[in-house]
Amino acid sequence: MNRPPLGYGMRHVALFVRDLPACERFYVELLGMEVQWRPDDQNVYLTSGGDNLALHQASTDHARDEAAQRLDHIGFFVSAASDVDDWFAWLTSRGVPMRTEPRTHRDGARSFYCYDPDGTHLQIIHHPPVNAWEDLRGIA
Repeated sequence: MNRPPLGYGMRHVALFVRDLPACERFYVELLGMEVQWRPDDQNVYLTSGGDNLALHQASTDHARDEAAQRLDHIGFFVSAASDVDDWFAWLTSRGVPMRTEPRTHRDGARSFYCYDPDGTHLQIIHHPPVNAWEDLRGIA
């Protein structure tokens, strides 16, 4: 049997967060995502179109074990390299803590990393091969 296709690729990430309202505000007000579904006051599902980010309220009665965290980062693709710099300026002007400055990678991608209110690493990235794939599909 051949491996089946991945279809649309990774389009869903679920995060436990300590401050659900602050994280929702970050992703909605600063990044422009929309609330897709709120099943209850402990969960919210967000989208920017072809993706789904689930935020789940984590227990806050114990210290978070940062060493046990296995997620490195989540990324948002943008259409142009200049958009990376625009996002950096936008988020910086709103007090979002930055992990790195924008830079162009050897493969032609351009990106930077910042932190959401819960400390999750977030990457804003322009990656030419992904953009070319989306262009072929008529997405971009």
